[in-house]
Amino acid sequence: MRPTLPPDGMPAYRLLSGPDDAGFCRRVSEALALGYRLHGSPAATFDGERVIVAQAVLWPGASAQGGGDAVE
Repeated sequence: MRPTLPPDGMPAYRLLSGPDDAGFCRRVSEALALGYRLHGSPAATFDGERVIVAQAVLWPGASAQGGGDAVE
């Protein structure tokens, strides 16, 4: 049975962002392995040197409209 709250006091909504590299992919994969679900589409931009990407993840049962949780 999946816990109703994210582990270790993590927020229900997280915005993962960073350079488009293996480290970013690993962080998203780790969040999914913990039980988070992808929320919305990924975003990408170019900062003049490299591609920066972002992906929101949401804990199952949590509301993205809930507010109050910090984003990462």
